Amino acid sequence: MQAQGHAVCLVVYGAGMGADDSGLEIVRGRRLPGDTKTAAGPSFVKPLLDAALVATLRRTVRARKIDAVIAHNYEALIVALTARACPVIYHAHNAMADELPHYFGGAGWARRAGAWIDRQFPKRANAVLAPHARIAEYLVECGCAGERVHEIPPIASVEAFDAGNEAEGIAPVLYTGNLDPYQNLGLLSRAFGLLREQNPNARLLVATAESNAHFGSAEILHTPDFPSVRARLAMDAVVAVPRVSWSGYPVKLLNAMAAGKACVACASSAWPITHEHDGLVVPDNDAATFAEALTRLTHDAALRRRFGANARATIAEKHDAAVVTSQIEDVVRTAAGA
Repeated sequence: MQAQGHAVCLVVYGAGMGADDSGLEIVRGRRLPGDTKTAAGPSFVKPLLDAALVATLRRTVRARKIDAVIAHNYEALIVALTARACPVIYHAHNAMADELPHYFGGAGWARRAGAWIDRQFPKRANAVLAPHARIAEYLVECGCAGERVHEIPPIASVEAFDAGNEAEGIAPVLYTGNLDPYQNLGLLSRAFGLLREQNPNARLLVATAESNAHFGSAEILHTPDFPSVRARLAMDAVVAVPRVSWSGYPVKLLNAMAAGKACVACASSAWPITHEHDGLVVPDNDAATFAEALTRLTHDAALRRRFGANARATIAEKHDAAVVTSQIEDVVRTAAGA
């Protein structure tokens, strides 16, 4: 948005990781005791942080004469609606009925609470950005006006990554990202166990920012920032995305495809993949089929190269920053004008 000539200001929590080199104006909320968590999911201190951020957002909107707020995910949506400072565009990243139960062992009360949140808050926004058709349809079912919901895919950049460098021989399996329950890593563990029965020398690499991480027999690659992610994705590897949470859109998958990696993903989260063209899509929670797909790709360098090249082309065509930003810009102009 800034590259298109708009003044962009980020209003964020006080805690963070790493140095900022975005060139954006950043306004941080107050730090509170115990405010150190940067991982996804609920925490006792987060409601207090959100409450403190309301006043910060309100002051920022007034001081800078902001025309519209793009609220990323539910915490930001609730903060923006509470501040009531200007039109709000809700950028949906999940459905709470889908994601919240993962943090509470699949409890029914968490699903019901998540569904209540889904029905109460998105419909109050002036517009909604939905990353794919299924969540767009779901939010309309939850009460959002159909004309206010816009299906716009996430941005990814092939320029941010080197092209894949697939070598001959058997490639390792690579997982990148956090180890939270919604990532469904139990499926990856079962599938890799089946793969290793056929090939005892098979390798599983887990690239994560989490300190002291442990995941079965996997080799842990500490990956604390984007340059290290880029380095991991430059390796010859098959990327595994075992997630079955249907409402999100795995950025890890977009990054891997932008880097020219051949990927295996479950059907519920394989939004950017066309099966047998730029990756392999397997049924949800089917460990045997997941293992077969991993085996096929780890043993076939030519197929890895073909899928990887097609994956980069998919990202360049469908997730280009200029195209997606233009779509978002149209929504923001309409909401701000209203």
